[in-house]
Amino acid sequence: MTLREELLDGCAVALAGGVPGAVREALSALDASIEELGDQDTEEWVKAHLPLDAVVYDAREAFAQGGQPGLRAASDGAWATVRAVATGALIPEQRGKVILVGPRSDAGEFATATRAALENLARTLSVEWARYGITVTMVAPSQSTADSEIGELIAFLLSRAGDYFSGCRFELGAVPRRRQRS
Repeated sequence: MTLREELLDGCAVALAGGVPGAVREALSALDASIEELGDQDTEEWVKAHLPLDAVVYDAREAFAQGGQPGLRAASDGAWATVRAVATGALIPEQRGKVILVGPRSDAGEFATATRAALENLARTLSVEWARYGITVTMVAPSQSTADSEIGELIAFLLSRAGDYFSGCRFELGAVPRRRQRS
């Protein structure tokens, strides 16, 4: 996919959870203003970086090698980050976008559960925050999805064309199964 230069001009995006360089590069190449949300107090960070138009939370680093601790870290981290950015920046402005990135499908035990938890969070928040003009989506990469592909999808979702999607899960790199006739 080729996206138009300056597509995200003026869009201030908070990146959290260890978003990879390829995603940052894709957004920067389209003139998005990138703010890295580190390990500091999220609510104080949000106040210092206003205005913000969107938050992208990549749960892959928090999930790490999986298991129940990974599931908890990814889902708790997503909620804490998204809540802080939404209540501090997006809800007061009555607009914004939230994008959650789940672990790859082969990331280890409980990867599927983590992806489902993030999808459920996206669907629930899309309904709850629709009244504030906030859209929430979830990206589910497969084991063959390149970070550059994730970056392109995120850029699309952050663009005006992405305004039409909320409560959706975007599955990347999945090969559809063909039904065999008997």
